[in-house]
Amino acid sequence: MKTQRIHSFDSLRAIMMMLGLVLHSALTYNVTNHGNVWVIKDTASTNIATDFLVLMIHSFRMPIFFLIAGFFGAMLFYERSPKKMIKNRIARIVFPFIVFLIILAPIVQFSFDYASQTFQGNEHALTNTLAPFSEFNFYIPKSTSHLWFLYYLIYATAFACILAFMAQKTPKLSQKIKTIGSWIFQRPLARILAFSGMTFVILTFLKTPMVASSTSLTPDVATFLYYTSFYLIGWILYTSKQHLHTLIKYDWLTVITAILLVMTQGILIEFADLDLKPNSNSPILITLSSLTVWLFIFGITGLFIRYGSKHSKRMRYISDASYWVYLIHLPLTALFPILLWNVPLDGISKFLLVTTATTIICFVTYHYCVRSTFIGKFLNGRTYPRKN
Repeated sequence: MKTQRIHSFDSLRAIMMMLGLVLHSALTYNVTNHGNVWVIKDTASTNIATDFLVLMIHSFRMPIFFLIAGFFGAMLFYERSPKKMIKNRIARIVFPFIVFLIILAPIVQFSFDYASQTFQGNEHALTNTLAPFSEFNFYIPKSTSHLWFLYYLIYATAFACILAFMAQKTPKLSQKIKTIGSWIFQRPLARILAFSGMTFVILTFLKTPMVASSTSLTPDVATFLYYTSFYLIGWILYTSKQHLHTLIKYDWLTVITAILLVMTQGILIEFADLDLKPNSNSPILITLSSLTVWLFIFGITGLFIRYGSKHSKRMRYISDASYWVYLIHLPLTALFPILLWNVPLDGISKFLLVTTATTIICFVTYHYCVRSTFIGKFLNGRTYPRKN
């Protein structure tokens, strides 16, 4: 059961990272204007379906990732040792964050500047975006970009370790939390209501139904509070791992209900005459977001436990590749749309082509440049023979 649990959770973690590629490929073709978050817009090929896709993926992807990270963090902390866990997290999270932030910062900046100016019809887009390369300042990261989740994962891990060390000093309180957590996790309705209620309180406090992922190098309280809450619940979930099989019950129903709630939320934002925006301080949207995220978390996790518990060479390969794929995909999702700009295709077709092309490039470079090299060792802690 332990090995099966690791297979399903590791596969789930990998898919959540891969969905980042899908989400970023879709943003260029959204009807919604995302302002400074995504400055590239193919205005001739927008499609509302990509807006709903982005809304749905955003509603669960990173919360699930942080919950799984918390689960694995606790597993390392308690099954190995705190020292080995901290050493592992530094090697797998802190070092890759620092190295790839420095390497990717100028590449991401160039990609988005060039794509943005091209879509705006600037004939000198390439010259303008190449000019800053001669300045030293250009190579200094100004933000965490798409690596923001590693940045906050470092903080969440450190915070959880501090709480875990404190919990060791208060065994009675720790046991009480474990008992309550165990009681909640094994009851489908209770866990949805309890954790949705907790998220509702957090979002009400933050006055938004959707926490924007901060890419600032200055830590953002809202981003830290929201995502760390999922990390901590993942940590507690590990202490109730004997009840993981209960997530299979109602998994399909839970996911379908979540999809319907996302569609409801999207309709209210896009079409209802209520002047609602994704970040509106609306009790209706906050309630929908709170329910949706936990329905997705328990439903999708249940599906992975149901169907993804057996070892699969293909899934193992995807899981190993997912870190690299996520790290390098962003510039590609900015540049590929330029090639399709004047091609007479609809937004959905362009989105699918960008997603496919980016995926192919990412996996080919992983297979030949990463999997059997020091880069693979750096990211995943091991390398594979070339033939594998």
